[in-house]
Amino acid sequence: MSRHTLPDGVTPDPSITSDMFDERALDLAPPPKLIGSYYRGEIMWGEFENLFKEYLGAGPGRLAALRIGERAMSANITLLCIERSCVCCHRRLVAEHCKTLFPTLEVSIG
Repeated sequence: MSRHTLPDGVTPDPSITSDMFDERALDLAPPPKLIGSYYRGEIMWGEFENLFKEYLGAGPGRLAALRIGERAMSANITLLCIERSCVCCHRRLVAEHCKTLFPTLEVSIG
């Protein structure tokens, strides 16, 4: 679980409790400025997607993706997010990025 807040990125979502997930991976979450720009409508999904992919390709995002991808090669991993659909959700982008890093990784998005 990367973020468990309401769309403002700050207020805790009362429907998500710590017993619902094993760990939080903040480095796999979109940076606050990026997600804030998307939620405020300053950027559209396509631009968000491109910028988040850049984030996953460098620095802490890349290291976190490498770590989770490595773990997923030997164990089932479930990525969670506050979005109801994976169409416009960072968890899909993380899973797809991990698949590029580990081509034999089995990924199910849905």
